[in-house]
Amino acid sequence: MFSSADVAALYDLMNPWDSARPEVVFCTEHVMAADAVLDLGCGTGSMLHHARDLGHTGRLVGLDPDPSMLDRARRRTDIEWVHGVAADAGWREEFDLATMTSNAFQCLVTDDELRASLTAIRTALRDGGRFVFGTRHPQAHAWDDWNPSNAFDVEDATGRKLRMWHDVESVAAGVITLTETTTERDGTVLRVDRASLRFLDVPTLARFLTEAGFTIEDQYGDWHRGPITNTSREIITVARRT
Repeated sequence: MFSSADVAALYDLMNPWDSARPEVVFCTEHVMAADAVLDLGCGTGSMLHHARDLGHTGRLVGLDPDPSMLDRARRRTDIEWVHGVAADAGWREEFDLATMTSNAFQCLVTDDELRASLTAIRTALRDGGRFVFGTRHPQAHAWDDWNPSNAFDVEDATGRKLRMWHDVESVAAGVITLTETTTERDGTVLRVDRASLRFLDVPTLARFLTEAGFTIEDQYGDWHRGPITNTSREIITVARRT
């Protein structure tokens, strides 16, 4: 079997919080300028670990619904780690910055889930606090590449040789439901994980943010701060609590 702890360890290996990545550069700039930071969907905590390594001395809090991810995050004890989802966040005006990296925002699938999460995030922020996040632009049809023909090989930290691929089950009303299959190289299936992701276009995203009490301060088509165009693959948003 390939346990949830194995998945978390492999995630760290495949998605290092590398200071050369544009997303890391962008987010680090905002995190290091904020005294108190809430990272929603923090995963294994790489972004907040990186901030501490760079000398951040303020309050850092990571929130995630996956216990195995949080187990790895808790390797650092100078950061607060909380099990849960954005909609359940109970903080009131305690943070200067909230973040959702690695397209975690797309895990907010239903209208109710989006509204509840954005309300809780706004409530957690101080006046003028910012919410920084990225999401894939639906016009790029990222899901077209999520198929077995794009299977890839990977080796985990123990040297175990694996093969992984994705299958899209459905595309409906902007919600993509897919599976991720992990196998041995000989094809022996170790686990199949299923998820749904929501793709919001720019006007719909703006409507949800405005309704929740945010003003869009900046919006980009990539982590390099390029403009949103008809070929943009991402929507990077800096929203301010109003």
